Amino acid sequence: MQFFALDNFAGLVNQTFEVALGDVGNTSFVLVEARPLQPGESLPGQVRAPFSLLFRHEAAIVFPQKTYPMQHEALGEFGIFLVPIARDRTGFIYQALFN
Repeated sequence: MQFFALDNFAGLVNQTFEVALGDVGNTSFVLVEARPLQPGESLPGQVRAPFSLLFRHEAAIVFPQKTYPMQHEALGEFGIFLVPIARDRTGFIYQALFN
């Protein structure tokens, strides 16, 4: 299991991440935002600052919230829990929270 921080993703905004969908094949998500969460009091044992990632997928259907196997050339392969949070004219927006 990889341990990510905001710095791992900050320079990858507007880049494509490949997601394996099993028997259906692969699809692409685009990272559209990487930002820190509101600063608050540090919790004992906290090892990273919390952050949020937003991805866009331009499909007409929404993918369910779950952990997806994702791949990017700079980060390798990893699992990421995505939650659909919005729809706009170009597709759906998915969020991943790290705390």
